[in-house]
Amino acid sequence: MSLVELIGQADERGLAASGLACLDRCIPLLGGDDEILRPLWAGLADDAGAAEWGERLEQVRGKLGGDGGFGTDDGEPGQGSAEDEAVLLARRMLAAAPVDRSAAGVRAWADACSVAALRIHRLLDPLKDAGDSVDARREGRTEGMSPLVAAELRRQITVLELLAGHGPAGLRPALEVSTEGRRVLRAVVSRRSRRRG
Repeated sequence: MSLVELIGQADERGLAASGLACLDRCIPLLGGDDEILRPLWAGLADDAGAAEWGERLEQVRGKLGGDGGFGTDDGEPGQGSAEDEAVLLARRMLAAAPVDRSAAGVRAWADACSVAALRIHRLLDPLKDAGDSVDARREGRTEGMSPLVAAELRRQITVLELLAGHGPAGLRPALEVSTEGRRVLRAVVSRRSRRRG
């Protein structure tokens, strides 16, 4: 099943986990520590956490500098370096997170996060991705994928499959998948920074 199909069939918890996992993997771009999203992950484990989602989300935004109007007039992708564009996309992911964790709200967010995270990995991959767009990758056309994009696509699919197959029990392995991806992206960002410095 393609990533687009998995998102289309996911329930509210799976969608929230999918969007959160994408954001979690991109936290190194926002200067956040590895634990900053833990309260949001914890809230997905039980249905009571849905009521506290918005409050926890605002706390995360506060720690990462607020939403700062990101995703409105904060520049357009393509106007700066690959690193600048990647940071902007990550900030937009955080800004777009819905305060109300309803299925409709998190579906749009999960879909947008999926696209943004793939674009970020494409921007930062030292090897060129041969595809025309990340949309083709999400639909299952994977020929000529660069390694960083391929790994991110695989992680997104795995998170959705874990939640679809195991419900709340899938959250821990989904977090582990995301943690691995965050380490990879942190290493990529660090390498690029050293090369520039």
